[in-house]
Amino acid sequence: MTFRRNPSVIDAIADAYFDELCVRSPSISLFLGTENPHGFDDYSPEGLKAANDLRSRTLAKVDAAEADGLSTNSLDVTDLVTIDAMRERLGTATDLFDAGLQHTVLNVIESPVQQMRDIFDLLPTDSAAGWETISKTMAALPRSIDGYRESLRYARDQLDRVPARLQIERVADQADALGQADSRFTTIANEASSSTGETLARELTSHAQSARAAFSSLAHFLRTELAGSAPENEACGRDDYALFSREFLGAEVDLEETYDWALEELAAIDAEQKQTAARIDPNVELFELMARLDSDPQRALHGTQALQEWMQTVADEAITELGKTHFDIPETLRTIECMIAPSATGAVYYSQPSEDFTRPGRMWWSVPDGVTEFATWQEKTTVYHEGVPGHHLQMGQASYLADSLNKWRRHVCWVSGHGEGWALYAERLMAELGFLDEPGDYLGMLDSQRLRTSRVVVDIGFHLGLKAPAHLGGGVWDRAKAWEFLTQNVAMDRTFLAFELDRYLGWPGQAPSYKIGQRLWEDIRDESRAAAGTGFDLRDFHSRALNLGSIGLDPLRRALLR
Repeated sequence: MTFRRNPSVIDAIADAYFDELCVRSPSISLFLGTENPHGFDDYSPEGLKAANDLRSRTLAKVDAAEADGLSTNSLDVTDLVTIDAMRERLGTATDLFDAGLQHTVLNVIESPVQQMRDIFDLLPTDSAAGWETISKTMAALPRSIDGYRESLRYARDQLDRVPARLQIERVADQADALGQADSRFTTIANEASSSTGETLARELTSHAQSARAAFSSLAHFLRTELAGSAPENEACGRDDYALFSREFLGAEVDLEETYDWALEELAAIDAEQKQTAARIDPNVELFELMARLDSDPQRALHGTQALQEWMQTVADEAITELGKTHFDIPETLRTIECMIAPSATGAVYYSQPSEDFTRPGRMWWSVPDGVTEFATWQEKTTVYHEGVPGHHLQMGQASYLADSLNKWRRHVCWVSGHGEGWALYAERLMAELGFLDEPGDYLGMLDSQRLRTSRVVVDIGFHLGLKAPAHLGGGVWDRAKAWEFLTQNVAMDRTFLAFELDRYLGWPGQAPSYKIGQRLWEDIRDESRAAAGTGFDLRDFHSRALNLGSIGLDPLRRALLR
């Protein structure tokens, strides 16, 4: 059972902010599976300014409520955490807006183009109401695209900010694909023709045509109007990077120290991988052994149905076993659905339960076209990352705490360093708890850690223009050195790895948040253990931490050590 808490003035402010945010950013409601009559997000300069004004008004209300609460001694611990978290999140977003960085969000993985595409993976199609929501959402896309184009123009003309040319070209290709006759929107409309009434099916066909035309127009704008003003250099520079790092961590870190630490951590992981590989076959070099594991029939899954069934089995077993001794897992979170996503981007991700848990938490695997073979040694740790004790336990727990956390804390206070850091922490924790004792599975976990550590080195080194390692020839990082470094350190198909590099260079600060977040989680755990002494209990630490919901890592540290 959850603790039922009487909502406070601070909770009311946070809930009101959440409600208005859902009106201004309908994708939030769509993602949560709740009612959404408002179309889709407004990416225009006016929309971004309105969102910033909302943040300013909300923070002013928080300041006034805190002053009154302190004078009357009416603030509890939950209020103090909410105040700290809101100041950190809303303050960082305001700094990004003031710097003009919200007007130029464009990259290959998480920007408006992908948001307008991927939301349709989550919308239900099992009822007439679901199809109506899809129709309304699709009808709103041309307006959202127009607003996005306005912001990119505004940033270029008024702020002298344009995304890097290569990112523009990659995103233009994605927009162009969405504009083709066989795009995802056409597929959705065709599905509707056999699942809905004739009138709604015609509407969807019309909306699909409009959406395709809008994306084609956007691709043309990106190629012919924006790319000509774009810089060749993809590095964002120290000042912008420091803001992006704060956005994704909810914490400030010493970037040069973190870069040096990542190089040392990578060397340590390499040594541990080689020791683990020697347990499997001491006569084979590390990366050759990984290739052999990929082709090992005992570790192979053939086809997406086999992948889905295997994911479900591993996830269910983890929930059952961890719920016995290591974690407090509520009954409503003991169900997770493992899904093959309709899109084909190669991403693996988690979507949290609906507010009433009628839609359970889901782990999604977006399998690229033509990929039919999967290796369990690499992916078992991924299931723990996305499922339990990773995102499902973390994000699902926040949904479960409806009686003690306000809506803003439960649903939109998502911090990548907290969330992805926890999920990577969860991977290593599963090894510590004995769930990855088989050497191949353990090697897969280390491979995951190695990838995320390599990201820290490349991301910070490239965007800050730091000195590259001697084996790359020294000098300042560039795309060629980044590619050479990744191919030396990451056991990944080269097509996927090329996309990964585009992601790092176009989305500064996000990819390192996994490993830096894990580092900060482990630091906070160690500080908590030192403070508690012999009374420290790991299960209790995890419960207290997860019951806070997703907050910035600096507020998390302050809350747990208060």
